[in-house]
Amino acid sequence: MRYIIAVSVFLLTGVPTAWAQKAVPAIAPAITPLAAGAAVIDLREQMRKFVQSVSAYARKLNPNFIVIPENGLELLVKRDVTNPERTAPAQAYMRAIDGVLVVGLFFPRGKPLGKDKQKARLKRAEQAKAAGLKVLVVEYAKKAKKIDEAHRLNAALGFTPFAAPKPMDRLNAIPPYPARPFAENPNSILSLGDARNFLVLADSSAFGRQDEFTMKMHAHNYDALIVDVFHGREALSKRAVETLKYKKIGGRRLVLARIDIGSAASYRYYWKDHWREGSPLWITAPHRDNPDKHRVQYWRQEWRQVISGGAQSYIYGVIAQGFDGVVLQGVDAFRFFENPEIEEEDAP
Repeated sequence: MRYIIAVSVFLLTGVPTAWAQKAVPAIAPAITPLAAGAAVIDLREQMRKFVQSVSAYARKLNPNFIVIPENGLELLVKRDVTNPERTAPAQAYMRAIDGVLVVGLFFPRGKPLGKDKQKARLKRAEQAKAAGLKVLVVEYAKKAKKIDEAHRLNAALGFTPFAAPKPMDRLNAIPPYPARPFAENPNSILSLGDARNFLVLADSSAFGRQDEFTMKMHAHNYDALIVDVFHGREALSKRAVETLKYKKIGGRRLVLARIDIGSAASYRYYWKDHWREGSPLWITAPHRDNPDKHRVQYWRQEWRQVISGGAQSYIYGVIAQGFDGVVLQGVDAFRFFENPEIEEEDAP
């Protein structure tokens, strides 16, 4: 019955039920915190399984749906929990995704990467490419010379870069340089492998109404757009998403939704008024730089059902609105639970 109601509301409004009002995700049996002496959770494997479940559910609804983890390159390799020196490719995980998005490969935000850390990241990114995955890279660069250098370094390795002038979550405008995308082309982009450039916009509200935003994007020839599902307080309509899918030249492009699977935010549609740190149990500490955004125990079924698996879930809404795929932010949340003193960007 819930599924029928959700579809009916979508047909009438163009917005999935869960986005038209605060969702009431199905509640799985409670999972108690690990007791002393209980088996240790393989945090990395749990994140792999989460991403794999998102991919499997999404592709039941749309077989061509694109799934791209943001960071978390370590997940491409499995390590033995008892002997970290023993490794093997994470084959099931790599088959579940279409590419990876790496933030700050050559030009990170803040302090430069140490040689060892950069070498490790490059090795993992090259492993992803060798496995047939598309490698998208966001580099932090403002000046033209640095942007050109970022493009040159990544293009030489077969990676597809985008130069961001500010942190990812604050990207709200098209960078002034270059005036036209690198590798601009008239081709229709039908798969992720075809994309030669891309744009990230975390907040589109500065562009005005939804129709104004989509027409301004229509004036550019990026092969792929990575955007938030919401434009201000409202979800992007199906019509808006469809308009975003076409370049100025007329060719088709990809429109990907960026969603966070490692944190719950009080400003998102799914948040309940009574939620807070520790209630439900799987909502944990807030981010240092954003007290309205809490880390979650992503291995718990209650949170996973918010993200994927039913007509009230985030992924269902993304597909219903016509997005070509998702970029999964927060995939590297396992690092916090491995060592709460290390922020994701500080980790190797």
